[in-house]
Amino acid sequence: MSPANVQKIASFIWGVADDVLRDLYVRGKYRDVVLPFTVLRRLDAVLEPTKKNVLDMKKILDDAGIIDQDQALRQEAGQAFWNTSPFTMRELRGRSSQARLQQDFIAYLDGFSPNVQRIINNFEVRQQIPKLAKADALGALIEKFLDPAIDLSPEGLDNHAMGTVFEELVRRFNEANNEEAGEHWTPRDAVRLMTRLIFDPVADQIPDGTYTLYDGAMGTGGMLTVAEETLQDLAAKSGKRIVTNLFGQEINAETYAIAVADLLLKGEGANADGLVGGPEYSTLSNDAFQGRSFDFMLSNPPYGKSWSTDQQRMGGKKEIIDPRFIVDHDGDSEFSLVTRSSDGQMLFLANMVSKMKTNTPLGSRIAEVHNGSSLFTGEAGQGESNIRRYVIENDWLEAIIALPLKMFYNTGIATYIWVLTNRKPRHRAGKVQLIDATEWYTPLRRNLGEKNRELGPDDVERIMRVFNDFENSNDDGDRSKVFVNAEFGYSKVQVERPLRIAGIAANTIYSTAQINKLLKDGAKRDPSAAPVITKVHPKGTEPDPLIGLFEAEFRGETRVVAYAPDSQLRDNEQIPLLEPAGKWRDGIEAFIRREVLPYAPDAWVDASKTKVGYEISFTKHFYKPAPLRTLAEIRADIRALEAESDTLIAEIAH
Repeated sequence: MSPANVQKIASFIWGVADDVLRDLYVRGKYRDVVLPFTVLRRLDAVLEPTKKNVLDMKKILDDAGIIDQDQALRQEAGQAFWNTSPFTMRELRGRSSQARLQQDFIAYLDGFSPNVQRIINNFEVRQQIPKLAKADALGALIEKFLDPAIDLSPEGLDNHAMGTVFEELVRRFNEANNEEAGEHWTPRDAVRLMTRLIFDPVADQIPDGTYTLYDGAMGTGGMLTVAEETLQDLAAKSGKRIVTNLFGQEINAETYAIAVADLLLKGEGANADGLVGGPEYSTLSNDAFQGRSFDFMLSNPPYGKSWSTDQQRMGGKKEIIDPRFIVDHDGDSEFSLVTRSSDGQMLFLANMVSKMKTNTPLGSRIAEVHNGSSLFTGEAGQGESNIRRYVIENDWLEAIIALPLKMFYNTGIATYIWVLTNRKPRHRAGKVQLIDATEWYTPLRRNLGEKNRELGPDDVERIMRVFNDFENSNDDGDRSKVFVNAEFGYSKVQVERPLRIAGIAANTIYSTAQINKLLKDGAKRDPSAAPVITKVHPKGTEPDPLIGLFEAEFRGETRVVAYAPDSQLRDNEQIPLLEPAGKWRDGIEAFIRREVLPYAPDAWVDASKTKVGYEISFTKHFYKPAPLRTLAEIRADIRALEAESDTLIAEIAH
């Protein structure tokens, strides 16, 4: 079917809302009725030719006492779904009594197969029936969807065209209700770029076979379907025969129903069975695919949203034992990836990382959209930083692409695509590519909420050229830079200075309790007093002032002692992992000797508090200072001001 005809049918269905639902529903709620009725009418039309066969098989199965009837009824229907009610929509249209119509329509809904029941329940169709019947709108809706002007049967629309019509309706409703569109609907231009990023680098390496695609925050399923189409197109061009299996999870009931419906309408019932969703299926606290791994994964998780409810379901932050978020890394068998409860977006990345394949030549490839906070929030040792560390130190991060602002429907914030793989090509090993694509976009002729620009085909190609031309990336240093992994890492070092209290007794060891009592009783700090000693080390201990092992006179002997730290003088330094060591033992010592000890000779490092962190600063790496004006320009401005002043003075004088 031509695009014009698809648009015609979509426009007709779009108009049904105004014709039948105006004054009965607010405009933002039209979709609650129009989308499920579109699905029901298509399924109804598909099942009409085999209706009698299904009813006959249902009777045989019932008489035989067979409980699990799904597969037998699917086979008889010739589809991945069925309906065993005695009704079709055509039979229901003639009901003169609204009460009878309501009763029979509910029986009609009850006759659908379990997978369609998931759609009906998550759309909350049954809850709409009394309201529609009371307003005499149920019959009118059925009549509209049976209008000869639109033929939703397979003869009028093949599966692909029907899926296109449905996606067009979803797009229109999302854009009309743009405040929430970005939560469930990632713009297609962004999705196409993401699919190119995960497929293009391995397009010529994909052999015949079955491949799995996964989205842990699938919304209406658009990423999965576009990814599937992209992979199938690549396979067709290279003469490969592949099968794609889709898997996704979504907590929002309505958008989950849309995703399942979209696949059923496209004739992909088996793939629809791979989608899980509804309010009880939060990806973070209820992983529907525990222990599964996938070939390709892509997602646009929610940004800046609290996951405290999930955290409580999982036992509270300190009790979480989920192996997706408590991992073995760098000798720590309980390395925590658990983020702050105020924002769980990075946990979706950790979830995907946990599902990477480790036993295949291609491993897994991931593309995920994040906002800017994922680049830098969380201090060393905290969940967000630990996720960045875990990903980068395992050499899984391939690239991060900064997207143009105002690309998404309900937000103008900066967004970034993270590209990961556990099978980096040799030339990318140990390195990360950053691409600044913020200026590569095509303006929209009409704003869609906050969205006023998109990635046109030329923009996507430009990004892909830079991404693929990795080895020459630094030639375009304004837009693409390559870094070794460790350049993003740092050591957070706690620097201490000794507590000095006026009138402190010499040659005395003070416990923490004694020190606290002294301060509580009013003892005054005195920078000229001797440091408070908390420990005398055994004889033979080598002094090392840098880590708090100081040599001092104690009761007539030279001993190695430890001083009490003064919390008021405590400081933290962030030292790059690549800090040159020079002649010292490591970069930390070199930094402290250069930047701290000249100003605080009694300072030391509490090595037990040192933590490794990672952050990625696009601003630092791509900052372009405004060029200074030339002397000629400044001189011209001064002369212009002088001339203006002379004119004003002359006017005043006259």
